[in-house]
Amino acid sequence: MSEPEAMKKTTYREAVREALRDALLRDERVFLMGEDVGHYGGCYAVSKGLLEEFGPERIRDTPLSELGFVGAGIGSALGGMRPIVEIMTVNFSLLALDQILNNAATLLHMSGGQFNVPLVIRMATGAGKQLAAQHAHSLEGWLAHIPGLRVLTPATLEDARGMLWTALEDPDPVLIFENNTLYNMEGTLPENAGPVDIATARVRRPGRDLTIITYGASLFKALEAAETLAREGIEAEVIDLRSLRPLDDATYLSSIAKTHRALIVDEDWRSGSLAAEISARIMEQAFYELDLPVARLCSAEVPIPYARHMEEAALPQAEKIVAIAKGMMSHG
Repeated sequence: MSEPEAMKKTTYREAVREALRDALLRDERVFLMGEDVGHYGGCYAVSKGLLEEFGPERIRDTPLSELGFVGAGIGSALGGMRPIVEIMTVNFSLLALDQILNNAATLLHMSGGQFNVPLVIRMATGAGKQLAAQHAHSLEGWLAHIPGLRVLTPATLEDARGMLWTALEDPDPVLIFENNTLYNMEGTLPENAGPVDIATARVRRPGRDLTIITYGASLFKALEAAETLAREGIEAEVIDLRSLRPLDDATYLSSIAKTHRALIVDEDWRSGSLAAEISARIMEQAFYELDLPVARLCSAEVPIPYARHMEEAALPQAEKIVAIAKGMMSHG
């Protein structure tokens, strides 16, 4: 018999830090740059200690100019480096949108296939920390709209640890969205945890009655809801998308062929959302598998409030998932 895998306790924050450290050790072309990633140790303490270990050439504090330092990251990627650019929160990515959309995503096409941009951009996303309207939105669906990018949303410790290295091996730009409510999440990982696939969705809980499709921090609300539903005899299958561009249609369509009901939980706003795109794909590819229309649970279409009770009311929550799922089971 083989020896049981050695496990260690860790947090999501520590898993991301270990992924960064591993990447820096593996490849001398890799460096991290962003606001406060060095001396301060990162806005969410993800890069704490890395400056002392790797020095200021490889852990580079930048000026407060997303447009400038994302552009520098693109230039260094074109020059043969493997930059990891950290944007403090997803809202600040809008300040760099010209670089992300008009340069990183298009240079391979505009150069006739001559120039890849092997750039990784990490950023915190999501609400739930009372950071108010300027720092609490989920805009990953906006960026998943752009051809030429790969968009990842690690929810589990395994993905937080393993997606970065696989992303660094991609010849094209990859955006990694880390939901800020997950950084303190605790769990265990194998001592030798390493790279993971970044192309496929995962069934995080099997079920027969209803398919719940989600990603990021909403995964754990969906799993909590599935536990509640199971106590009432409803077995929900929970799909973690993991990649928002490209979407792994096959995994959720296969689930719907079994359950005949689909609920999409997306922390973004409902209008023009990723949930809308997935709903349309289900209608196009699996319409006759459905016993009733696709349901969507998204954030309220308001700037995310600061007050905790209002913030919680604006976001998808487990009890809302349960209520919608029970309603769906009473029809069709």
